[in-house]
Amino acid sequence: MDNSAPAAGIYKNGNDKKKFKGDKSPCSPSRVLHLRKIPSDVTEAEVISLGLPFGKVTNLLILKGKSQAFLEMASEEAAVTMVNYYTPATPHLRSQPVYIQYSNHRELKTDNLPNQARARAALQAANAMQSGSLAVTSALEGGFLPGQGSVLRIIVENLFYPVTLEVLYQIFSKFGCVLKIITFTRNNQFQALVQYADPVNAYSAKMGLDGQSIYTLCCTLHIDFSKLTNLNVKYNNDKSRDFTRLDLPFGEGQPPLEPSIAATFGTQNVIFPSYAGAAGFAPVMGFAEGAGLLVPPVPGAPSSLAVPASAAPGQITVPGVSGVPGNSVLLVSNLNPEAITPHGLFILFGVYGDVHRVKIMFKKKENALVQMADATQAQLAISNLNGQRLYGRVLRATLSKHQTVQLPREGQEGQGLTKDYSNSPLHRFKKPGSKNFQNIFPPSATLHLSNIPPSVSVDDLKKLFASTGSTVKAFRFFQTDCKMALIQLGSVEEGVHALIMLHNHDLGENHHLRVSFSKSTI
Repeated sequence: MDNSAPAAGIYKNGNDKKKFKGDKSPCSPSRVLHLRKIPSDVTEAEVISLGLPFGKVTNLLILKGKSQAFLEMASEEAAVTMVNYYTPATPHLRSQPVYIQYSNHRELKTDNLPNQARARAALQAANAMQSGSLAVTSALEGGFLPGQGSVLRIIVENLFYPVTLEVLYQIFSKFGCVLKIITFTRNNQFQALVQYADPVNAYSAKMGLDGQSIYTLCCTLHIDFSKLTNLNVKYNNDKSRDFTRLDLPFGEGQPPLEPSIAATFGTQNVIFPSYAGAAGFAPVMGFAEGAGLLVPPVPGAPSSLAVPASAAPGQITVPGVSGVPGNSVLLVSNLNPEAITPHGLFILFGVYGDVHRVKIMFKKKENALVQMADATQAQLAISNLNGQRLYGRVLRATLSKHQTVQLPREGQEGQGLTKDYSNSPLHRFKKPGSKNFQNIFPPSATLHLSNIPPSVSVDDLKKLFASTGSTVKAFRFFQTDCKMALIQLGSVEEGVHALIMLHNHDLGENHHLRVSFSKSTI
């Protein structure tokens, strides 16, 4: 129950007397989250790591004697996304399941409590790493945290089940934009190199996943920072992939390691694993893609955790989980039928890939199908948009059982609810190697604006965004390029709505505004 904190006055709204029933969270969202059954030896950094993928963590209180903790997020939106994510996929800390629910407290007040120094230090370090500010970048480059870059080296121990490149992508992409992955085997150990777009993302992934197991009691991850600064991927196949270069060939036979990798690991014992992964990305298989999470045990599997007979080589089959390997069609549900349009879904999902078709269900307009260009982009959209608030509702996104979105026949009922965007000029990822691949971020209150003509002023842009119902908190033109700017709105949901309404807005002089989510703040 969420009433275990010592001494009145810890919270600004008094005692929390609501009793916990089963695994159901309180109905009223709060940016303060209550964590139960945490290990007695857990560290502050480990608890904070659960919240980092979803936003800034602003306060922490650990009650080790009661195996409980309270985590305060910077916004209610971040807390809602976190609870929605962890509800179907229970997180683990030190191999122990942890249960998360909303607290009845609206804010933590721990200023006068003893033994909070470690919590404050851990919060400062974690949020500094996550902020992505120039100061942090400078600190990283200046050796404040030596040996930390954007490339991680992963060793998978106790390999009872095959671990494919697709599985690694689904897990590690939860912490940020994954640019490249290379998998290989050395000294009979399955290993991988994962390169992020930003060292901040790599830090968060290491803190959240090091020591965790992909599947229950096996496939344990041991993560270090690599000495490499860049991975040179020559082939896009089931052993290696460069997500910024969709034009790379599949390759004949096993792809060679780049010289720097071969020099780092040695070449005599490098043998690429023979796991037969799907050419496209496998579906989300019921396992968590975030901080320190385990795949639930396969139902009916013996204690030895042998691969079930139904499992195809290179693919773990989890009963009861739908989805087609390599599928690029998403089922989007819990939409607001009064506000959503095919164009709105096209613009929003288009941040994470090229949307080919959108279909809003005629008889149940809270549901829609969104067809992406490929399965990689579909997974990227799921990891960034599932649980996001959109027009007052929490959006759900998962893989659909359909492999294509059928266009309606001429004159068919509800024809206007299905749109084909296959040849749209607004696709962001048409050009291989485009910088857009390196600037994919989760929804945020801060938006990146580009293609601004010289005649448009700060006030013009502020008024434009205010006309969408947004509260403009801050605005800044780039010093080096006046065609670009950052604008900070009142909430993440406001940022989502403004992006949908104003991306490609005509600013005059043959300039159409380009809007994307930013990792920065002003």
